[in-house]
Amino acid sequence: MQTSRPSPRSLLGLDSVNLLMADVRDGVGPYLSVFLAGSRHWQPGPIGIALAASSVAAAICQIPAGLIVDGSRWKRLMIAVSGIIVGLGCLAIVMFRGFWPVLAAQAMLGAASAIIPPAIAALSLGIVGRRLMPARISRNESFNHAGSFAAAGLAGGFGHYLGLNWIFYLVCGFAVASAIAVTLIKPAEIDHDLARGGESQGNAGKPVPFRALLRRREVIVFLVSVTLFHFGNAAMLPFAGQVLAHDHPGEDTVALSACIICAQLVMVGVAWAVGRAMKAGIGRKRIFLLAFAVLPIRGVLFSFTTTAYGVVAIQLLDGVAAGIFGVIAVIMASDLTSGTGRFNLMQGLVALAVGVGGALSNVVGGYVVQAFGYPVGFLSLAAIAVGALLVFLLLMPETLPDADTESGDPSGMEAG
Repeated sequence: MQTSRPSPRSLLGLDSVNLLMADVRDGVGPYLSVFLAGSRHWQPGPIGIALAASSVAAAICQIPAGLIVDGSRWKRLMIAVSGIIVGLGCLAIVMFRGFWPVLAAQAMLGAASAIIPPAIAALSLGIVGRRLMPARISRNESFNHAGSFAAAGLAGGFGHYLGLNWIFYLVCGFAVASAIAVTLIKPAEIDHDLARGGESQGNAGKPVPFRALLRRREVIVFLVSVTLFHFGNAAMLPFAGQVLAHDHPGEDTVALSACIICAQLVMVGVAWAVGRAMKAGIGRKRIFLLAFAVLPIRGVLFSFTTTAYGVVAIQLLDGVAAGIFGVIAVIMASDLTSGTGRFNLMQGLVALAVGVGGALSNVVGGYVVQAFGYPVGFLSLAAIAVGALLVFLLLMPETLPDADTESGDPSGMEAG
């Protein structure tokens, strides 16, 4: 049980894991789309299936992952092993050229990555406590986006000068570094009852039944909203990467890295701003609505441009939407499960919604593009994003607890 303030070593471990895991938890992301289109000459439809395979595998594993994290005291080991499996999956994609081996490797990546976000969030809650959780998650996301920024810069340089294969090797390097960094977190400083969403430190009460959680209307509305958010969002950057690979061969990897770097810079600032806004007592729903509002604008703008500079500029909007989502989704999950002992299960459900939305976006969007072209594909995603905005605006209640107007020190140094 947590009995004192977390040590600087454990807090450094949390910071380091979030920084280094940024390039591991999502695998190679949109670079896979460029790799398969540019190096393997795949069509948009099969590329969409390959991208969706990771999302589907992650979706299937999310609920078991949440349940395992809720009940396990081996969270550090789970993070390290999951990262190494992601690295091995990236190596398999480079080594094997066929459709089915790539599909299998993507499924392996998705299954392994399912464990990482809930385990990191559980460690954060178990170390700093509920009062400091909003500020801690804001800090986690700032480090995560900073890590993605650094990884994108390295990936762009490696891909351009050494070849696209080196982007996959880079993920392997970050996976090993992440496994080392997680050992900095001291096991004795993790309150595992609190980490699963118990009402207070040392609360050993049984978690509420799974069915009882799913009977809550606000939980269902939140999960539907998250699914629609990613249905409208997930395929936009991969489509943009395919457009660049087709229209600007040789510039696609550098331009895609520029997209990610610029967006991640925005996300760092947005994650910090979201933390400050929550500390000032601004409601979660009001903040999240901004992220929903950005998506359709981004889709419409993408449909009108094929230039590298235009794509990079539009991708800045993703920095706003993703920066908000990364913080608020975890905090709203915490709000909705306060005292239930089901925080990590709820994270699994949120990640399941993300996976389902991402899979639908890549598969449906991929075949829309193949049949009607990229502009129509972007506009179809924008239309789905409008639906997501309306569902969240009209049906989702505010989750901010009445007393939660002070979130404390983002580093967690105040926790006791």
